[in-house]
Amino acid sequence: MADPKGFLTTPRQEAPRRPVEERARDWDEVYVPGGLLPIVGAQADRCMDCGVPFCHESCPLGNLIPEWNDLVARDDWRAASERLHATNNFPEFTGRLCPAPCEAGCVLAINSPAVTIKNVEVAIADRAWEDGLVTARPAERHSGLTVAVVGSGPAGLAAAQQLTRAGHTVAVYERDDRAGGLLRYGIPSFKMEKVQLERRLRQLTDEGVRLRTSVEVGRDISADRLRGRYDAVVVATGATAWRELQVPGLELTGIHQAMEYLPLANRVVEGDLAVSPLSAAGKHVVIVGGGDTGADCLGTAVREQAASVTQLDIYAMPGAARDEETEPWPTYPKLYRMSAAHEEAGDLRTAPAADADARLFAASTLRFSGDAHGHVRALHLIEVDAGRRPRAGTERTLPADLVLIALGFHGPELQPGGFVDQLGLKAADGRGGIARDAGFATEVPGVFVAGDAGRGQSLVVWAIAEGRAAAAAVDRWLTGATRLPTPIGAHDRPMTV
Repeated sequence: MADPKGFLTTPRQEAPRRPVEERARDWDEVYVPGGLLPIVGAQADRCMDCGVPFCHESCPLGNLIPEWNDLVARDDWRAASERLHATNNFPEFTGRLCPAPCEAGCVLAINSPAVTIKNVEVAIADRAWEDGLVTARPAERHSGLTVAVVGSGPAGLAAAQQLTRAGHTVAVYERDDRAGGLLRYGIPSFKMEKVQLERRLRQLTDEGVRLRTSVEVGRDISADRLRGRYDAVVVATGATAWRELQVPGLELTGIHQAMEYLPLANRVVEGDLAVSPLSAAGKHVVIVGGGDTGADCLGTAVREQAASVTQLDIYAMPGAARDEETEPWPTYPKLYRMSAAHEEAGDLRTAPAADADARLFAASTLRFSGDAHGHVRALHLIEVDAGRRPRAGTERTLPADLVLIALGFHGPELQPGGFVDQLGLKAADGRGGIARDAGFATEVPGVFVAGDAGRGQSLVVWAIAEGRAAAAAVDRWLTGATRLPTPIGAHDRPMTV
């Protein structure tokens, strides 16, 4: 630790955000460009370099957090980048998108604000790109073996990069027209601008990864043909089977899934569309679901100039401090958190009792009602208690011209005749993923499963960790041994968040 008293003398300071009135008018990232560098060294100095760093255990990637905190505090960015990339293929993704379970496990967080680990991580990643420290690392020799990766999200890309660096020839199949999966069309640009994704894709292709976009395995190429062409297959299709809301009025027009809405907005930013067919402009928007995807819809609706927007969360409003009885350190606590999107939506709330950030907590949807043309015009809700039981006399109505369902995902798409079915894979019990063993292998020889396709809906950091671990398993299966590192996380470990 560069400063033994840093955690005592320096308060926590997070990355500064641009003013709401400025950032709500564009799709650029919400943070002040370059705002981290003046403060991140002192923030890294707050790390106590614990003898038993619980941040390691809380991070599925096993990031070497105290090491690169110390290096940043000493202004050694090259060494910090090397230590960061030793465990994480895409730290600029996790530094922007991960909810930071590592900070929940920070020893300082027992009785003080945690080290800003996530901010330090993204500062290292961005500085590494600026200084030209991130370059292609093609394999010195090729094995002559081939691997197909199905899906180009963070799990698929991490697996592809690791296997390519091990010397195998890797092709990534993606059904969309561009690679990236949810990073491309699910995550809004104000959370992560696509330049972050594009330069990683260039690095992968420079290393030898072959990207096959606009190819849907199971339709454009059969599973049998894929298995016949490659020595191994990694299924990393993600968890894209969304949860439905079973209430009366769902058949009305104007009610859409979040993942029908967000990709269109992203395509506008990409330049594919002039205006989204589902634009929230001038509409009263209600989002059903209190998670991050709902918040992404919220920020998107604000930028599309919605007339009003409200996000419904069935859970009660959480507190500002950890409940030591139910959420003891170092577990990830459910706290009241104000995202950038919630800051921006404060002036667009529709319900008088809504909080200042446009969220309604402990709210359950009863039904939708519409006009004579069959278009939704109102959402009817009721307040619920901690057991999700309705509270009598609390019904209310919200105006709704556009309703977005953001209730998460069951798991991967497992429809009859689809790719997974063609491979002969089975669904696992529990979280809805594809059945596999502790080594990421399925019952079909040479077929492995990584990321949300196996563990169910999860976090970007788990996707990368599983992609890396699955790559090591594939390399071992192909060659009998592997030098690829395996993250400390395991696919059957309980969810951290």
